[in-house]
Amino acid sequence: MSETVGLGLVRQMWQVLEPVHAAIYYSPQANEEAAALGYDTGSRWPSYFAWRTAPLGAAGPELVTAIYYSFSPAMIRDYVPAIWNTAAPETVLVSRLRAVDRTLRGLLPDAIGTPELAEAAALARRAAEAAVTAGRPLAAANADLAWPDEPHLVLWQAATVLREHRGDGHLAALLAAGLDPCEALVSFAAIGAAPVEVFASRGWTPQEWQAAQARLAARGWIDTDGQATEVGTAGRAEIERLTDELAAGPWRALGTAGAGRLAQLVGPSAVALARSGIFPRQSTLGLGARP
Repeated sequence: MSETVGLGLVRQMWQVLEPVHAAIYYSPQANEEAAALGYDTGSRWPSYFAWRTAPLGAAGPELVTAIYYSFSPAMIRDYVPAIWNTAAPETVLVSRLRAVDRTLRGLLPDAIGTPELAEAAALARRAAEAAVTAGRPLAAANADLAWPDEPHLVLWQAATVLREHRGDGHLAALLAAGLDPCEALVSFAAIGAAPVEVFASRGWTPQEWQAAQARLAARGWIDTDGQATEVGTAGRAEIERLTDELAAGPWRALGTAGAGRLAQLVGPSAVALARSGIFPRQSTLGLGARP
């Protein structure tokens, strides 16, 4: 029987596991693996789309745009399906796991092979295997993959399933709020989550951004300066609440004690990753909030 867990704990678990999952998008070890496959690593986007999309197979731009939601369709078409001309998805997946292995060994050398990491991996896998993936394509695609043998790789794969499970649910919350992809980012910037310039990485043109601002202003979500109104702030808060609620299933299955123990075990590694210098000072990772 599932246990009731607080939504604060659900959010804490995401914040603890997000650096574990996201390290592959920024680490020099992963960049080296991407370059070996033939990807241009002058920008992080070719390898980002390859690493994250490969569990879906050779997905086309329409599918990737739908699943990633807040990226401009034009930007997606710049990279998809071209990424599969560089390397097939099954090849990318092999390199992805090697990139994760090298990244975690390089950034968390003292944690690899410890009993604590093995315990964390077992707890995270239990939570990931409890995640219901109906209506959650990225979570399901990663859950379909075979589990690796080594605990640090199990931890990463579990963190990835749980992260994508949460992300898929977040898109449902955005849809429920009536926010289209560009509006999702504009409303996120409006609450001060990150400077507007950071969101330019998602590929929307200034004209598209301004049109989304006009639509949100007409709904009363933002003011003439692009800042969130009380309506917009409340709307974003409800999106966050619903995102947490939709992400709660795996943690209810693991229980408060199990989730708390996992946070205790992974916390030092999450801090070490956050302090490693690989992540940009400002990004759309949104730890503490989500686009």
